Amino acid sequence: MKVSNKSLTIKFVGLFVSARGYNILMIILAQYLASIFILAPDKLSLRAILLDPNLLIIVTCSALVIASGYLINNFYDSEKDLINRPLKTYMDNKVSPKTKLGIYFILNLCSVILASYISFRAVLFFSAYIFGIWLYSHKLKKITFIGNIVAASLAITPFFAVFVYYKHFETVIFFHAVFLFLLILIREITKDLENLKGDFAQNYYTIPVKFGEKYTKTVLSIIFALAFITTLFLVNYFNLGLMNYYFFACLVAFVFLVVYLWSSKKRIQFKILHNMLKIIIIAGVFSILLIDTDLVLERLIDF
Repeated sequence: MKVSNKSLTIKFVGLFVSARGYNILMIILAQYLASIFILAPDKLSLRAILLDPNLLIIVTCSALVIASGYLINNFYDSEKDLINRPLKTYMDNKVSPKTKLGIYFILNLCSVILASYISFRAVLFFSAYIFGIWLYSHKLKKITFIGNIVAASLAITPFFAVFVYYKHFETVIFFHAVFLFLLILIREITKDLENLKGDFAQNYYTIPVKFGEKYTKTVLSIIFALAFITTLFLVNYFNLGLMNYYFFACLVAFVFLVVYLWSSKKRIQFKILHNMLKIIIIAGVFSILLIDTDLVLERLIDF
């Protein structure tokens, strides 16, 4: 019995790793923070937002689709990951491909059924999201640059769902979305530099595989410059409260990261760069609390 419990625990951990449970938890947190402190009308209390069944369903559907997306992506990338991430692949393989596919279909079906509670448009939205993730994993990710753009677009789609729900379309939201999109795009291309060996072996026509390291660094530098300009717009033309300090830190970080990028030659260096970008994105999630500290206090008091 002990062996059985241990085996079940190992499989659960393997499934958690395959579905990137830690990333999903961060996305859920980001959706709720954005809803509470940016998107929801000021008249709504924290309790009203947290207990909103429609918002809960949107966030849950997003989490289910993203988890299924990681599983199908893992299914298609198993051979490549064996080269690039042997330790992660070891944990992934604790769950059979057949089981992953079964869970993939179950998660997607649950998300569509839940979305039907909101509206038929929600069903269409999440169905399209599911199809987009599958198409990316099956075909698009192997296409030069297109795969990176699609991956970054799919990553911000859950936030778009919340924007649409609250009908909160302002210029500052657009610039926040562009900033996040550019950061994720940089991270995706950096991952390609990190995974060059496996991508080359499995015929993934990423930018580093097709054009080489120097060209890829040039492309990344241009996107960093666009992110830098977007950040300047955010701090100069919008009232972001104490979150300005986060963006000022980003301006300094971007300069440092470009210098570090051009000095990097080994896989471990690209991995460090990738992790630094992750830290910037995660810090951005928590810095949402700094946009309006008075509102944060009001929400907490009203709760």
